[in-house]
Amino acid sequence: MSTTPPQTPDDPTPPQADGPVLLAAFEGWNDAGSAATQALEHLHDVWGAEQVDELDPEEYHDFQVNRPQIGIGPDGGREITWPTTAVAVATTPSGRTVVLVHGIEPSMRWRRYCGELLDIAAQLGVRTVVTVGALLADVPHTRPIPVTATSDDTAARERWDLEPNTYEGPTGIVGVLQHAAAAKGLDALSLWAAVPHYVAHPPSPKATLALLHRIEELLGEPVPLGELPDDAAAWQSGVDELAGEDGDIGEYVRQLEEAKDTADLPEASGEAIAQEFERYLRRRDRGTGA
Repeated sequence: MSTTPPQTPDDPTPPQADGPVLLAAFEGWNDAGSAATQALEHLHDVWGAEQVDELDPEEYHDFQVNRPQIGIGPDGGREITWPTTAVAVATTPSGRTVVLVHGIEPSMRWRRYCGELLDIAAQLGVRTVVTVGALLADVPHTRPIPVTATSDDTAARERWDLEPNTYEGPTGIVGVLQHAAAAKGLDALSLWAAVPHYVAHPPSPKATLALLHRIEELLGEPVPLGELPDDAAAWQSGVDELAGEDGDIGEYVRQLEEAKDTADLPEASGEAIAQEFERYLRRRDRGTGA
């Protein structure tokens, strides 16, 4: 019997209702602070994902841009690790199947690359593709990290309470994969965390934590967080210390805080409080921890 809490008529339907869901994140331009790829790495670890496939890097990478690494292998011999894209499958505690795609943004043949990934997804029965990214933005580190959830599809937006995708400009492999998935008739969603640009160096655990919260809301599947909340708190304390020692940074952060608080003032906080309480109840019922 499923342990998923019953949903009310007003709850969005988790993507898993239509089969396995694919989550994809890529190192590079789409991954400020490494927040997106570290979110997938966290899911890989806590859900015990197993790799089932990978893409041949020879087809997609310029090795002068993303160089292979040489080191000592498990058998004591020297071996080369090539930059590739790995596909893993995880089964969550409630029995859901989640496909995790983790790679480096390719240097070439993006359409072929996305086509190969989506062919693998089709073999695994995927009907929903969720791309996960992070970008640098004018946001204060002292406030909750904003995460936008968008889709180009009207039905998908209504189903999962998403925003329309209004971005125009240069795109990365995340945008290309989402577009290719939609063209194949899949539900294509995109999650983006806004990382404070003045602390862009990875890791960015607070942004990773925000993405994981949004993923668990989307899937209706609580995610064990382990030490990540403590890491996020330590990260914020470190940036607080930096801002306290540098007057210019401190003043800039205060300006960002004022702008953020003014923008959020008209919005009622009741919905956010209710979502956090529901998340707490799900974790308590399933014993997954904070």
